[in-house]
Amino acid sequence: MQFLVIRKADAETEAGAMPSPQLIDDMTSYNARLVERGVMKAGAGLRPSAKGARVSFSNGAPSVVDGPFAEAKELIAGFSVIEAGSLQEVIEMVKDWPSSDGHGNVQIEIRQIATAEDLGFNDAQQERYDRLVAQAAAQQQ
Repeated sequence: MQFLVIRKADAETEAGAMPSPQLIDDMTSYNARLVERGVMKAGAGLRPSAKGARVSFSNGAPSVVDGPFAEAKELIAGFSVIEAGSLQEVIEMVKDWPSSDGHGNVQIEIRQIATAEDLGFNDAQQERYDRLVAQAAAQQQ
């Protein structure tokens, strides 16, 4: 199973504050441990919402709102994709999150990533999806 580990934004991340050298070292060490275990599949920090946009649809028609967005607690500052056997395993991994992040005051959300099977794909949809995944992987090389 794969899980999305979401580091929620806060006032500092939304202000574009650069991480301290200590935080960079701590997060690099934390991520290295996950990579060495073979569980971390991807991860990145995100720029503040002021550098982004939100696209909403109403009756199929898109509307675009440029950032920044009001509620920092609802925003994302970074993410990791973790492979694990259970939600509990990921919770245990996240409990080791570096305390230097957010001065020890961060919120992490963990969500299981839905598979094609979870979504009820039929055989044709599964084959199409598998081709797209293979094509995307080939483009990364």
